[in-house]
Amino acid sequence: MACLIAAPASGSGKTLFSLSLIAWARRQGLSVQPFKVGPDYLDPQLLSVAAGRPCRNLDLPLCGSDWVRQSFHGHGGRTDLALVEGVMGLFDGIGSGSDGSSAAVARELNLPVLLVVDAGGQAQSLAALVRGFQSHEPRVQLAGVVLNRVSSERHRELLADVLRSIEVPLLGALPRDLQLELPSRHLGLAPAHEIERFAGRLAAWAELAERHLDLARLRPLLTAPSGGIDPLQAQLERHTRWEMPTSTPLPVAVAQDAAFHFRYPEMQDALEILGMPVLPWSPLADAPIPGEAIGLILPGGFPEHHAAALSQCQRSLAALRDWFGRRPLYAECGGMLLLGHSLTDLQGSAHAMAGLLPFQAAKDRLQVGYRQLTASADSLLLRRGERWMGHEFHRWQLQPLAGDPAVGNGERLWQVEGWRTERREEGWNRTNVHASWIHLHWGGSWTIPCRWRGALETAAKATAF
Repeated sequence: MACLIAAPASGSGKTLFSLSLIAWARRQGLSVQPFKVGPDYLDPQLLSVAAGRPCRNLDLPLCGSDWVRQSFHGHGGRTDLALVEGVMGLFDGIGSGSDGSSAAVARELNLPVLLVVDAGGQAQSLAALVRGFQSHEPRVQLAGVVLNRVSSERHRELLADVLRSIEVPLLGALPRDLQLELPSRHLGLAPAHEIERFAGRLAAWAELAERHLDLARLRPLLTAPSGGIDPLQAQLERHTRWEMPTSTPLPVAVAQDAAFHFRYPEMQDALEILGMPVLPWSPLADAPIPGEAIGLILPGGFPEHHAAALSQCQRSLAALRDWFGRRPLYAECGGMLLLGHSLTDLQGSAHAMAGLLPFQAAKDRLQVGYRQLTASADSLLLRRGERWMGHEFHRWQLQPLAGDPAVGNGERLWQVEGWRTERREEGWNRTNVHASWIHLHWGGSWTIPCRWRGALETAAKATAF
């Protein structure tokens, strides 16, 4: 059975270990399906590039247990090997509880856990740490430990003795090596496209695995699960009323470049299975929105890193202004920032954006976590009073502008609540516009892509007359 790769805390080396296993497997000619627990875009990008196939998020709060099981078996059953990388510390979930944690997914899928421990500065204390994780939750089985940032061979031997004394298998010991470290930034690891010489790094990670991991004992812990139906196909079959009609396809332009790349692969999968082919569009390339597009999606990303360049993309900004309110537009997080009046970059300089929503955006305190949503009114995708689950993941905040006549007096999208956060109104609900900080999972809720298609059908009919 595949395993879940966890750690006592973030930054312990889970992703480096996962990448090393994937790189080694690919060198052996084996296919690997990677999974990531929780609402994460950055680690999955790295795992996707390494594996040569999309990493799939296993998110219990966003998608539910049925989806998680179907995704694990439906995607994992198509490859030779599979692995699941956890999130944060093993038992860290929503607030102070373990809901949505790596441990919750391990229990749901009955997966053994490999614990990756940052061994820097540790000796006998390692025993206390590992014993704590071993005994904290009886339903979570610890299959072994992999050590990271081991300072020397003598240090490795010392720690091996410690683990032997508590009868916990040592399955690898990765050395401390700054050249192996993955670059990071304010929201986590750097995206895959920003990491130089990625192919060379893959070769180095494969060699790292061969030299420092007990691959004979790790290989059975990468066994792919039994096969199953694709979760989107399962949703399509359950909701026969949404079965793909025989009408003309409804193309959707999706922003895809270095500034906008936070999206789950299920978004594109759902669009295509419902007859909405994806047309890549790059605002950073100062390109017009593809003329055949009926809908436009602006996903999240790092527009703050490209604010100066985006402000100079007058053709892209003009295309947005022409599109706004006429045809369906869905914007999440960083995609929403493109619609404001200005965006402050990393150096504190403000740059003009499309000027379509009444705010300026600047760096502030981090907002991250699951959010419970109650729709305030009927909108492009929502119906008043509906309850939804999403997540928030940003460090930039909005400074509202008052009295902008171009914006009007539309209602907010929803009421937003989260653990130890104030209930607030959030998002913009305009004609044909959904814009919000909140990320939704289009695969986990079949309602989202289906209502999006309905909005596109309406827009296509209006355009025809």
